[in-house]
Amino acid sequence: MTRIALTGGIATGKSYVATRLRAAGVPVVDADVLAREAVAPGTPGLAAIRARFGDAVIGPDGGLDRKGVADLVFTDAAARRDLEQIVHPAVRAAIEAFFAGLPPETPFAVADIPLLFETGRARDFDAVVVAACPRALQVERVMARDAASRDDAERRIAAQWPIDDKVPLADYVIWTGISAAETDWQIAHLLAVLGARFGRPR
Repeated sequence: MTRIALTGGIATGKSYVATRLRAAGVPVVDADVLAREAVAPGTPGLAAIRARFGDAVIGPDGGLDRKGVADLVFTDAAARRDLEQIVHPAVRAAIEAFFAGLPPETPFAVADIPLLFETGRARDFDAVVVAACPRALQVERVMARDAASRDDAERRIAAQWPIDDKVPLADYVIWTGISAAETDWQIAHLLAVLGARFGRPR
């Protein structure tokens, strides 16, 4: 089976691309969902986060205060690295389990990994798809989606590699700073190319 990674940057349209791939029958696993599962109440991940960051990052329901953690790690690089060292190994193991659990006749499957290049994982995949848009549009999207200030949006984007650094490393690029119809055409073309190269999704 061919292993494909989908990546991009915050608010570059990666989730939209993943949704369209799923709708076409492609198995897709979302690293963000796996990360949430890795730190759910009662997990070793949440216990490790509590030990590192204290009760301030635990919400009233006993779960992770995601906004509090985000506010912390987007302003403190050392804290972000510590958080990643807790979460990333569990996510990586879950992604491997996802691929291993697919039927052997599956032609290709996709792992949606926001920090693919930042964590040095691109070499683990046969091909990489990057969802991209102009940085200015990223900022506007983050502000609108998260009710964030411009400074906060800029900090969140700066915590990842610039999208302009990721595009040259991609095997395929989906540009999302255009109309939905044009983005959909690119995704359909990508599916046609992948199908011709690796086989059609069943």
